[in-house]
Amino acid sequence: MKSSFVLRSFAVFCIIYLGIILLRMENTAWFLKPILLPFLIFAVYIHEKFTSKRILLIALTFSWIGDIILLFTDKGELYFICGLIAFLISHIFYIVLFNKQLKMYIKKSKTIYWIGITLIIFYLVTMMLILLPNLGPLFIPVFVYAMTISIMLVFAFKGFLNWDKPANSYIFIGAIIFVASDSLLAFDKFYAQIQYSSFLIMITYLTAQYLIVIGVLKLNKKRLQFL
Repeated sequence: MKSSFVLRSFAVFCIIYLGIILLRMENTAWFLKPILLPFLIFAVYIHEKFTSKRILLIALTFSWIGDIILLFTDKGELYFICGLIAFLISHIFYIVLFNKQLKMYIKKSKTIYWIGITLIIFYLVTMMLILLPNLGPLFIPVFVYAMTISIMLVFAFKGFLNWDKPANSYIFIGAIIFVASDSLLAFDKFYAQIQYSSFLIMITYLTAQYLIVIGVLKLNKKRLQFL
């Protein structure tokens, strides 16, 4: 079985899942959510070997664990914190993964690099200032998580300046969308409820994971035929 077929299957199931969310079939969506990411995990698992394959599998697995834990957030804040920790670990492994793929030089202008870093710092500071009044005792875990996803985005941006095309764009855009998904979740939970929040959070999250996986596979196999 080729990984490209599994990746297509993931895309199809995601469309079905997102449609179910829009139809407000919460119970069906609840049961379907845990089976989505295993498609990506399996696609990477059956793909040919590459140096960072195990790291990518670990990152995806912790994201999957986070998906499952967050299904139970209505039962208590502890589930949200545990889910946050699972995704924190996932992002740390993404940082390790991107760093492992990085070369020791930057092809493009240092000006572009520092503009990107400045924008990421601006995002971090702005988000924390918006959320701060409502975080209460969750300030430290949320701040640590926000720092981690910002660092992940920095490494993805470094990769964008170094990696081969189109893999660099897949991974960087995926990382940006991942941060957007996390930001939507945080904004909806701690600041103000967003209309269609579940749909927006999940479509950005699933797209982000998909793009990162496709990008990493393309980066490690130039002839990967999918998109």
